[in-house]
Amino acid sequence: MNGTSTFLQACENLCGGLFFYVEGDDEYENVKWLIGDGNLSDESKIPTKEQVLAEVTRIKNQELYKEQRTGQIVDGVATTEGIYPPIAEQLDYIYHHGIDKWKTDIVDPVKAKYPKPS
Repeated sequence: MNGTSTFLQACENLCGGLFFYVEGDDEYENVKWLIGDGNLSDESKIPTKEQVLAEVTRIKNQELYKEQRTGQIVDGVATTEGIYPPIAEQLDYIYHHGIDKWKTDIVDPVKAKYPKPS
């Protein structure tokens, strides 16, 4: 997230922009929300503490999922290099065993080992 804390990213995601600043540590109680004049239209747009904490958890789970997939993140995107066999091997496997066997033997075990976060 390019040096931005997960907490700040969660706040930004929920209110749709940088319509806040933080005085002190990254805690909900330290957030000062900016209302009016090109900022949040009114106080009803301010996310609750529970919403911010849920978004922090979602972001952390997403990052963990990316890291679990390969251990490498390229430009913020997890790659599958090293998890699946090389494409040439997979195509050969499909040719000799069929798509269904390929899914069962190669794809499904990876998907079971690295489930997508909910």
